[in-house]
Amino acid sequence: MTWASKVFELNPAGLNWPRAVAVLDAALVPMFVFWAIGHEVYLLSALFGLLFAALSDPGGSYGHRAFDVSLLALIGAGLTALAFGIGSDAWGWLVLACFMVTLAAGLAAAFGVHRFVNALILNVWFIGAVGFESSLHKGGHLTSYVWAQVLSWTGGAALWIAVTFLWWLVLGRTDQGQPFSELPGDTSRRKLTRPLILFAVIRAVVIAGTVALAFGLDLSHGYWMPIAAMIAMKPSLEQAALASAQRLAGALIGAVVAALLLWVPASENGLRLFAVERGLEVVALVLLMHGAGIRFWNYAIYSAAIAAGVLVLVDLPQPSDNAAEGYRVLWTLCGVGIGLAVMLLTGLLAKRTAKAPPQPG
Repeated sequence: MTWASKVFELNPAGLNWPRAVAVLDAALVPMFVFWAIGHEVYLLSALFGLLFAALSDPGGSYGHRAFDVSLLALIGAGLTALAFGIGSDAWGWLVLACFMVTLAAGLAAAFGVHRFVNALILNVWFIGAVGFESSLHKGGHLTSYVWAQVLSWTGGAALWIAVTFLWWLVLGRTDQGQPFSELPGDTSRRKLTRPLILFAVIRAVVIAGTVALAFGLDLSHGYWMPIAAMIAMKPSLEQAALASAQRLAGALIGAVVAALLLWVPASENGLRLFAVERGLEVVALVLLMHGAGIRFWNYAIYSAAIAAGVLVLVDLPQPSDNAAEGYRVLWTLCGVGIGLAVMLLTGLLAKRTAKAPPQPG
């Protein structure tokens, strides 16, 4: 197979439109709430709280599900408070916080693969929230309160708990499967081996370094760099290369789609501008819905849908110039390159160490 065919290879079994519609139905609730109160700047936190609660849902008995999702909501609320609390601080604090959060996420593998995946998605949310708050602070056109962002995140997660409770009652209080069954469900404890700890430390150092570059050099939309680097760092170099190519392709397609959509309100004003912005928020929600349905169909197309939806939601409250999408693709490319370079160097070092003759006693 050619490299392009691998990047866009489709898995028909990965399509799940009922799940996508369920996510859309639930996401309409926070959207209409924030339309009513006129504070769309908090919509992103609510949507990601809802989405990540759905991703973390382990299935099984309702009590077990509610406990797991509540635990993620509590940890996510703390990370949301930290991210929006320090997002406008000196970049050194951001580097330290991202290092500690990424290290803790890597060591979460000791609690099972399922919780490790949950930790990784919370890690991505933390860096994204830091970048979002930093951009709001630089723009100065909108006010974002930390407590309101935390409440929005928690409300989104609580909405998923409420929806699953109602569904559990409708189905006669029977145990349900994992909503995202393709994600690992293993919660068995694992020993923190030396390679596992070393990989967690390397990831944390790389993410801290990319955060230092992004915020220390005050790069426009530079927080896309550490997110791309995190996604690129997989246990094997082959997995890392494929995921990086898919992430980059998705970022490019998503940026183009978002730029085309965000040109629509550029020449509007007054009531027409208000109507167009509300319409674009619905479009963004539909894009996120498609992301939920095609996550395991093809990662590149999934990344494009998620990137386009998030970019529209991020830029609508505080519009940026046309160069913004180009910067995001550029920093994604840099992050992918850094992640792959570190994986390559780590692999070469491991091989050299394994081949080294034992020292005489």
